[in-house]
Parts: sequence; C-alpha cells; structure tokens
Amino acid sequence: MATEVLPDDRALRCGRRERALAQMDAHDLDVLVLGRQANVRYVAGAPQLWVAGTRPFGPTCVVVRQTGAIHLLSTWDEGVPDDIPHENLYGIAWNPMNTISVLQGIDGAGEAKRVGTDALSPGFAQLLPVAFPNAELVDGEAAMRAARRVKTPEEVAALRDAILVAEQALAAAVAELRPGIAEKTLAGVLLEAMTAGGVSTPATQDAAWVTSREHPWRRGSDDGRVRSGDLVAFSAGVLGGGYTGEVGRTWPVGEARKNEAAADLYRRWELLWRRLYEACQPGAPAAELLSAYHAAGEPLPPMPVARGLGMGFDPPVVSAHLPATATEERLEAGMVLAVTGYVWERGVGAVFGREAVLVTAEGPEILTSSPSWQGVVHA
Repeated sequence: MATEVLPDDRALRCGRRERALAQMDAHDLDVLVLGRQANVRYVAGAPQLWVAGTRPFGPTCVVVRQTGAIHLLSTWDEGVPDDIPHENLYGIAWNPMNTISVLQGIDGAGEAKRVGTDALSPGFAQLLPVAFPNAELVDGEAAMRAARRVKTPEEVAALRDAILVAEQALAAAVAELRPGIAEKTLAGVLLEAMTAGGVSTPATQDAAWVTSREHPWRRGSDDGRVRSGDLVAFSAGVLGGGYTGEVGRTWPVGEARKNEAAADLYRRWELLWRRLYEACQPGAPAAELLSAYHAAGEPLPPMPVARGLGMGFDPPVVSAHLPATATEERLEAGMVLAVTGYVWERGVGAVFGREAVLVTAEGPEILTSSPSWQGVVHA
C-alpha cells in the first residue's frame, strides 16, 4: 500500500481527460462544473476524499473546453498532478461567495455560453449564474456518463488490478469456510486480505452470507453462523486506485457438497451464466441480459443483472426495475460490466455468482478468474 498520495498515472488520466473534453464538444459545453467525486477524479486524476453516505453539491472541479484547463478544489497539492498548476487550486470556503469569486476569475468564465454541472443544489443554482453571467446552465452529467461508459485501455488495466485484489480477498475468505464459523468472521477475513492487498476501501456492504433455503432473497442464518448443508455466498468488492473491482461466488459447506439438489442448482447457474455471457456482445441491446434469465427459466433477481464497472457508479445499469432503460441501452466495445447470475431452490438455497466482463469488438472477455465449486468453467 502506498504511504503517500500520488496522482493517477499520466496515460490513465490523459486518456480519460481526452474523452471528457470530446464529450464536452459533443454536448456543446464551454465549461463543466463537477461535484461528484468519481467525476472529479476521472477528469483531474487526483485522489479524492471518499465519504460514506451522500454529500451536498459543490463546485469541486471546473473544466474549460477551449483551453483544457482544470481548476480543482484542494487545500494542498499532494496528489495533484503536475499538469494542474498550483494557481489552479482553490481552497474550501465556508462562505460560498468566496468560491464564486474564484470561479469568476477563471479564464473563460465570463465568455462561456453553456455551462454543464453534474449535479446542483438550490443554493448553487442561484450562485453559479453569478460566476458565469452569460451562460445557460445545463445538465453536464450526460456528458460525463457518455465519457465514462467506455473504458480506455489504461482503465481496463486499472480494473484488472482492482479485480485481482478482490479475488485474493475472496480466496482468503473461502479458505476459512467451515461449519460453525460466523458470517462476520468470514467478512473480517475478506476485508483483512483486501487491506493486505493494498486496498483499504471496500466497494460493497455485504461480504459473506448464508443463503436462505426458505426465501429467495434473504439471509439464511438466524444467528449468523454457517452450518453443514449451507450454501454460502461471497461478494468481494474493492475500490482500488479509484476503480471498483468485484467478484462473487457461492460455496457449499459440509453435507451440501454431497447433495445432488445442490449440484443441480449449480448446473442451473452454469446454464444461466452461459446465456448471460453470450448476451455481452457489442451492439447488443442491454435487455438481452434480462432475456437471458427468461431463456434459462429463472426469475429475475431484485439486484441489477448487470452494471458498469469503473470509477464508482458507471452506466449502463440493467435491472428488472428499469426495463425501458435496458431496452434503450446498447452494449459497446470497451464497456466493463459486473454481471450477476442468481438461482434459488426452496429447501436448498441460492447460488450467486458475479463476473467482471469486458465487451470487446470480438465479443465478451471475462476479467475474473476465481474458481467455482467443482471447477466449473465459465466460457
């Protein structure tokens, strides 16, 4: 784990910045004002403070299309790349008018005609026109989503690194799986291994749980302990270098390893997974991932079937709760998806699996490599 704060690699941040500027041009944005932390890091390449829960909008980063200049809210220059000069940094101010005064002084602020923001609060909706007096305020999140949905080669490499840490953490937890162990202990082992791998920020809330034999979407242990015959799900997610790496597996315990019904459930999952994998084709409607469940005869899960992996929340999101969105979305080469397969049988439990899939021009490529029970091969 690094002991000092370092900016993202130059090739990584420059490739992202080029995509962001291209989308500013496509959406006719003279200036982009960003407040969402993942968007800020995507453009600036400087590690940001990640906090739990939500936070109000604030102009944390300003991008000027004409000059390519980036202005960043930062009280120090540690971790700030050298292509953002010190004079382009501005500090935290309790009085928002001080921040507005800084924005007014940005070269190009007075001439900007269209200014996009990735979010907005009632207060800054009134104040930003003061900083950009000749501009129309418009939605800038659409430009950022378009930029972030397709990954650069350097981003794919960063995702591979994060996924590797997640897989090492998952393997450590699986190695401790036995009857009598607590779900919390398994989660602790997973988090400890994640930290030993150089990442101290988990990307998911749940790490290990006994799947229910009575309810398809609930935990199966009343006291949080594993028993022989259980199917135990593991979800390892890390936020490494700003990128989310995830992998999910389910392992049987004790008598479940000899249970033919459990083996049948794993075979159902494998059938579902092959259909999900085949749906990850460039140009295919995202709704094909929902159709894969129907084709396999499995009910759609409450969690998204697929969602973009990247810097936090990335498009697309493919969910039974958003059928219109899934119909409109098309998969593109360069997307990286977390694809979830989930099957359940009363009296047996559930098999949960999550894979990271890169959509390429030639078809899907699985980035995860964690083994599954019985050495099932995924593709």
